[in-house]
Amino acid sequence: MMALIDKNTLKLLRIPFSLFLMPLFLLALSQSGAELFSFNTLVSFCIMHLLVYPSSNGYNSYIDKDEESIGGLEKPPLPTKKLYYVTLVIDILAITLGFIFINSVFAICILIYTLASRAYSSREIRLKKYPYIGFLVVFIFQGGFTYYMCYAGITDHGLELNGPVLYLLLGSSFQIAGAYPLTQIYQHQQDLKDGVVTISYKLGYAGTFIFTGLMFAITNVLYFLYFNANDQVNQFYIIQIFFVPIVMYYFYWFIKVVKNQNEANFKHTMFMNIIASTCMNSCFLVLYVINN
Repeated sequence: MMALIDKNTLKLLRIPFSLFLMPLFLLALSQSGAELFSFNTLVSFCIMHLLVYPSSNGYNSYIDKDEESIGGLEKPPLPTKKLYYVTLVIDILAITLGFIFINSVFAICILIYTLASRAYSSREIRLKKYPYIGFLVVFIFQGGFTYYMCYAGITDHGLELNGPVLYLLLGSSFQIAGAYPLTQIYQHQQDLKDGVVTISYKLGYAGTFIFTGLMFAITNVLYFLYFNANDQVNQFYIIQIFFVPIVMYYFYWFIKVVKNQNEANFKHTMFMNIIASTCMNSCFLVLYVINN
């Protein structure tokens, strides 16, 4: 496979972008009771962040052939057929390693996640061009489904779907639902040129921020219900502390966009992603320490 990977192909896999997708893995780890450096934790982490997410990023880049800024890359290079073949090899490798070293549940979850990701991006199906269906796919598969998949990898077994767990799965999905439209806010015109109508475009600039605020408010309610049901409400309050920098930048950026829509740009979007992922990754690591 190394012969297929050149500098631009590697860049389009956007491996550092996995940092922004790490919070749900760390949330699952914090609630799993597993050891931080256990075999399952390390292997499932590597499969998710070095294979599954980069492959999804790379396939999306190959299909879209973006010429303007995308998540994690301000000036993306044009993809070649190499990128497509690399993503196929990575997909097969991720599913195979998941089955061999973890379990069949984890491997099947990776397969389902990969198929959903392909259906979202592919020209033949192109779910992303439909604002509400595309949003629903992300809501399900990058939210609660990803939490379930990560938990299955970390613990070597599936997650028992009781009442409190359902709160957490829904909370994971609503957290993604809040972040997702903000990642689209600077790409309205680029997406429209490609025939893609995003939920952020439908909502408008101010509407995107209001919708995001509503999604995070619902997330907070669901997290409270989960931690309260487990007699861990103190952990809910810890999450609120880590939310403070995110909320502060959210309002700062919102005010700037209301005054000038040009502020809904790549720079602010990436900075929002960096603040949110850093705070949530740190938060869930703190919860892990508390629970272990």
